[in-house]
Amino acid sequence: MHEIARTSSTNKPASDSQAPSAPGTKRRLSKTHLDYWRARIKRPFYTRAGVRYEAPNFSVELQHQGKRRNWSLGTPNRDAAAGRSKEIYLHLVTNGWEATIGKFRPRTVPERKIHLTVGEFIAEVKHVASGRERTIESYAKALRKIVSDVFPVSTKGSKLDRRGGGHARWLEAIHSRRLAELTPQKIQEWKRTFIARAGTDPIAIRSARTSANTFLGCAKSLFSRGIIRQLTHIELPSPLPFEGVEFEPRQSKKYYSRIQVPELIAQARTDLAQEHPEVFKIFLLALFTGLRRSEIDLLEWPAFRWDESALGIEPTKFFHPKSEDSIGVIPIEAELLEVFRGYRARASGPFVIESDQPPRLGATFTYYRCDEHFRFLIQWLRKHGIDNAKPLHTLRKEFGSQLCAAHGIYAASRGLRHADIAITSSYYTDSKARAVVGLGHLLAEQKIVPLPVPEKKVRKQPNRSRSPN
Repeated sequence: MHEIARTSSTNKPASDSQAPSAPGTKRRLSKTHLDYWRARIKRPFYTRAGVRYEAPNFSVELQHQGKRRNWSLGTPNRDAAAGRSKEIYLHLVTNGWEATIGKFRPRTVPERKIHLTVGEFIAEVKHVASGRERTIESYAKALRKIVSDVFPVSTKGSKLDRRGGGHARWLEAIHSRRLAELTPQKIQEWKRTFIARAGTDPIAIRSARTSANTFLGCAKSLFSRGIIRQLTHIELPSPLPFEGVEFEPRQSKKYYSRIQVPELIAQARTDLAQEHPEVFKIFLLALFTGLRRSEIDLLEWPAFRWDESALGIEPTKFFHPKSEDSIGVIPIEAELLEVFRGYRARASGPFVIESDQPPRLGATFTYYRCDEHFRFLIQWLRKHGIDNAKPLHTLRKEFGSQLCAAHGIYAASRGLRHADIAITSSYYTDSKARAVVGLGHLLAEQKIVPLPVPEKKVRKQPNRSRSPN
């Protein structure tokens, strides 16, 4: 069958020969001529959501031995695409479809990797995981923590020494461990040892159990079914490291308010409002709107919906919410709105909290542009009675507690923007106010006299006593 190259169904077959053309007619080019292919390559288009897009690279339609294929040429340069079309076509005519596909479209089957190290496994997971890079890195940190406890390493310098290379050496030692060495038995033993370090203090033991569960949960997420299903080119150990490892009993996370809120607000107005306005703004946003630290750090002025008396939390160029459920609108009291109107009039930049530090896009580590302000507020809160591990986050919990007490747990869940009401109920006790339907007044309009209770007829019991002998 005659071989042809086509760009569309309207193209006519071209002759392989360069027969003399009649005077006044256009000369037909040979398929060995680049101009022949320049005229036949094209950029294909596709439509998505009703919008037409053009592909960046050229392609050509080839036909041979009754088969036709659209062939991507992998280049946006017309001359290079024409040359590649010619090369593929000539190889196709000489060697056939199978050999041509094998040469110009080889199927690369990745080599199956065995005996993976911890570092190689983390790299593979980051390559296939669909979650946020920062989230995956937090899971990796939890795995490294467990590995470093199970297999203690001694390196020159501290693992926190990033400038002096201590951290890099520690990381290399952890990543070089074989994944197969991290067995479920060793992880189970790690958990017992981790909790035992808390000693006999009941509060410390509860905290250790919670921390152990957090490390286990994060590290185990790297071995989720969705991720493992994509690692088909990797030979994983059997059993997997966290297979069969049980979590500690869940510790109660109920928040019980011990804050005298009016006194705390009055003290903040005295100490912070004038001398430390940025710190005061953080205090107000945490206590009055329940924003998280990252939300406060990157909050921009357009988030304030002045006409609606609300604050909108949504993705921006610099901020990505913790989850889709974290996106929402928070009602704001009129008095708080007026305070921030005043701050807005004096603002010198797009961010609500002003700082000399710029935001960092794509940071895989914990970074806050307002870290200096956060540290100052944390010290201030501890000085005024909020002396726990996370004083700033305690203000968010107090916000949820106040909402829950005043309006119930469903209102608190919406205000805190939790993914599920079960999360809210695990932290907050529902309002103890006794709710009634409010229909009692309908009974008060007319006095209802209860019907008299009918007298019960007493049935005489027969005398069953025996006669004396």
